[in-house]
Amino acid sequence: MAEQLTFDLPTLDPFGEDDFFVSPTNAMAVEMLNDTSAWPQNKLVLVGPDGSGKTHLAHIWAHKTNAAFIDANDLMAQNIETLAQTPVVVENIRAITDKPDAQTQLFHLHNLLHANQNPLLLTANTPPTRWKLGLADLQSRMSGTAVVTLSSPDDALLSMVMIKLFSDRQIDVQPNLIEYLLKRMDRSFTSAANIVDQLDRAALKERRAITLRFAATVLDNPAKSNA
Repeated sequence: MAEQLTFDLPTLDPFGEDDFFVSPTNAMAVEMLNDTSAWPQNKLVLVGPDGSGKTHLAHIWAHKTNAAFIDANDLMAQNIETLAQTPVVVENIRAITDKPDAQTQLFHLHNLLHANQNPLLLTANTPPTRWKLGLADLQSRMSGTAVVTLSSPDDALLSMVMIKLFSDRQIDVQPNLIEYLLKRMDRSFTSAANIVDQLDRAALKERRAITLRFAATVLDNPAKSNA
């Protein structure tokens, strides 16, 4: 039988509020982002490991507050005076630890936002006290910023996310498959998305249903699913 062709069609990377599941691992962060008025000095750092949902949660907040959303690497391309007219999200602060010009840009943005009474949300993998920014004034202001932490997602949360990811692809799966996959993956949303994509591609290629037996075959032979 001829192998079914698969195509790299563009897929949505949803950051909508309906696609974010609240659990004990992220409930405190969700509560903090729902009440910007409670942020000391109108700023907050959202900390968590890769795949913990920082970007998704930051996008939800940005949508609710009409905030600008930028990566720290792009700070030098921004008009800071214009940017400071609205709330701002700056992601990936650790990326500019060796970029003094970008740090100066963030320092000015921080001060302008404070003057304009607009909130600032920053995201990073580690708390500000560990950033070691070369600009001492910026490091001081960042270290004094309130922090809320996202933990790696637990099994209950990952189960809900994986069921949603399969459902988005019109794939019905059995609970025993989800239980099996949880034992084979890292505790992150990124890992969940990758494993669902891997199984979906393999199933389309071989015209097979995604059962526990099929998943075991694919995951034990990754080269086969990527062929």
